[in-house]
Amino acid sequence: MNLMRRALLGAIGTMIGGKPSSAKETRPDSGGETTTQNEAEESSVTPRHVVCFLGKERDLSRLSDAASQAIRDFAKGFSIDEDYSQSEPDDRMSQSFAVCWDRVEADAWSPADEDAVADHQSVLYILGPSMAQAETVKVSMLALRLVERLIDAGAVAVKGESAGIAHGLDRWRELIRQGAEATEAADPLSEQRIGRLAFAKRPLSAPGYLESVGFHLVGLPEVYVPETAGSERQIVAIMDAVADEIAQQGLEPTLKGRRAGLSFDSTYAVDEFKFNPYGIVRLPK
Repeated sequence: MNLMRRALLGAIGTMIGGKPSSAKETRPDSGGETTTQNEAEESSVTPRHVVCFLGKERDLSRLSDAASQAIRDFAKGFSIDEDYSQSEPDDRMSQSFAVCWDRVEADAWSPADEDAVADHQSVLYILGPSMAQAETVKVSMLALRLVERLIDAGAVAVKGESAGIAHGLDRWRELIRQGAEATEAADPLSEQRIGRLAFAKRPLSAPGYLESVGFHLVGLPEVYVPETAGSERQIVAIMDAVADEIAQQGLEPTLKGRRAGLSFDSTYAVDEFKFNPYGIVRLPK
């Protein structure tokens, strides 16, 4: 099985295996494996988006045709995954979305969104291109435009597989609107923040910390905050503030100002979509 197939299969399995706990989720057991700094530096794996779309019909043609047209129009490098897309329901999706719903933003999803997942009749996976760090924000904005195009074509639910994040359709539309405004204003910092809110997941739990997953999709390291730093919402605010500081000031000034360290000892293997090649910023306990 090639790297792409293995990584996607692992992502789907992870989405099924996790269990939410209020706003916090426990990361599935990695079996004790870690990625060292040397392995991270030697890795040729770069971030990429994988987005799951659910349809209401047992026919993928409407969604796949819309995706193909979007790829021709603007989403160069994206492709339809023919191996895992299917014109029938996937009975794992209700549990998978239950794990992945964003529990930070108020009203991020509704009972109607949960019903749409339960009643879906088809599944389409879109694979993004491998991204160099300098291209991540641009490509993430294209991924958001692709989400818009497929919602307009009839997708009833959308989930970012690369970090395990799902929003309801109204929340996706709001993120799409914000992303379009930031792009029109040529505001890359706003684009980066919106891409992070759309495609990254936080908080998840790690021993002694709460962590982000998916910041690499906008070219940033993950942020680990000690679990003693406050409530979950306070810790999420710290994560977001640190990410904004890195984007605005640079990594080294942020590490110095926060008395933080940069680590590459990831619990995710280098061939997993959740692996962040830009490392982990660990705030001091």
